[in-house]
Amino acid sequence: MDSEFDTLIINAKIGTASECFPGDIAIKNGKIYAIAPDLKALKAKNVIDAEGAYVTPGGVDGHTHIDQESTPGGSDYPYRGADGFETGSRSSVAGGTTTFIAFAMQHKHRPDHSLSDVIGHYHDCATGNSYADYAFHLIITDPTPERLAEFPTLIPKFGISSVKLYMTYDRLKLSDYEVLHTISTARKNGITPMIHAENIDIISFFSEELEKLDLLDPYSHARSRPALAEHEATNRAITLSEVVNVPILLVHVSSPGSVQRIRKGQGKGLPIYAETCPQYLLLTDAGLQKPNYEGANCVCSPPLRPSKEDLDGLWNGLRNGTFTMVSSDHCPFRTDDPLGKPVSIKDSGKPGGDWRLIPNGIPGIETRVPLMFTFGVCTGRLSIERFVQLTSTNTAKLYGMYPKKGSIIPGADADLVIWYPESKYKSTKLTNDMLHHNCDYTAFEGMEMLNWPRYTLLRGQTVWDADKGEVTGKKGYGQYISRESSWYAKNQVLFDDITQDAWKNEWRPSY
Repeated sequence: MDSEFDTLIINAKIGTASECFPGDIAIKNGKIYAIAPDLKALKAKNVIDAEGAYVTPGGVDGHTHIDQESTPGGSDYPYRGADGFETGSRSSVAGGTTTFIAFAMQHKHRPDHSLSDVIGHYHDCATGNSYADYAFHLIITDPTPERLAEFPTLIPKFGISSVKLYMTYDRLKLSDYEVLHTISTARKNGITPMIHAENIDIISFFSEELEKLDLLDPYSHARSRPALAEHEATNRAITLSEVVNVPILLVHVSSPGSVQRIRKGQGKGLPIYAETCPQYLLLTDAGLQKPNYEGANCVCSPPLRPSKEDLDGLWNGLRNGTFTMVSSDHCPFRTDDPLGKPVSIKDSGKPGGDWRLIPNGIPGIETRVPLMFTFGVCTGRLSIERFVQLTSTNTAKLYGMYPKKGSIIPGADADLVIWYPESKYKSTKLTNDMLHHNCDYTAFEGMEMLNWPRYTLLRGQTVWDADKGEVTGKKGYGQYISRESSWYAKNQVLFDDITQDAWKNEWRPSY
């Protein structure tokens, strides 16, 4: 064994996706070199005493909107997100997330832009600006034959192995026909489709009825998007997936009814994966009803649901394995920026605003991992192993980064979160002043935190030190992560294995 290591972590409770055990970790050249019960005799330039606290893999956030040109709503209004790659990634490492995946959006009003152009633009935004490692998903809004013909290049040329599709929003939605063509093309090329499932026609109907009643307050955003709109679209997405034998991920699931439909599909053996977010586990739509337009801060899609029973239904989905991951859906807009949340008042000309113009989204990249640790591990709702699966390992596996990311094994990147020992951390009320994003609020204000990452290590470097109260990493240290096909889908039968001979022999989908 080499005579000197870069960093040695001792006295740890090492938490992985499969087990938790006491041990030490030796790090060299940005990689985990060795894991053993006692490595204290080794020489190292830096020694971190974990004091019997958990050490877990660095968080992997699979759903963030960073430096996005407009809200995911795709409106004509010129919204401005609060976080670019510098502030978003700074916030990320302070909350224990060492790798995040941002969205590179194809725009329908730019049909001349190839997918290569879109990817190049987001590389220009990110390169040299990130504190954390990062990757890209592609948002597909215009799946023309020319654009779908680029799919074979996405993994080998760009390291992108996932695309997102919308079943809602006027400027982003795809028809079922377009969804089928896009997901089948994705599957032929080892690409994982992500689907935002809400029924656009149900939403449009209720929106018109609310407008007739002059109900334009932020709470009416939730009224326009009943849970049944998500249930129907979830069921339809699963059906489309089954028709062409394509694995899909249903993103930001907010309703227990959707959880039931997903679990039923999984019970049939379908490759259906699911994601939810801390806001749907911890917040109800009461936040939308706050006075003086403050409710706009909680406007997101799907909307927050009404009751504790809704929250409990999602927690059950976490415990029983229905959900694959917990992501943040970080999509921040400031309340003091006329191109942020107040655009609804400015452009509607109405003192109370118009919820149809509110940019959808809330910040959460920094709070995701600590909230799940506090309300999952510390309260006994989740084991440390399940916490690691949901916040790191499963995301790395689904998006083709495992075992480089999301694991604590020799040879993996030394991306680690060291927590405070239970006896040492004093509970803290969460405030926006504690956070490092560029947003001027958090929807989780006032929640009692029972732990927070003490140190965050990215490729062996300490990039967050809570004892010092500062981000210690450097802007530009974050690297682009080129990804492969999903670890989960590698053994699935490809759609293009269905040959012409099979069609002649009256092959049919397995309904």
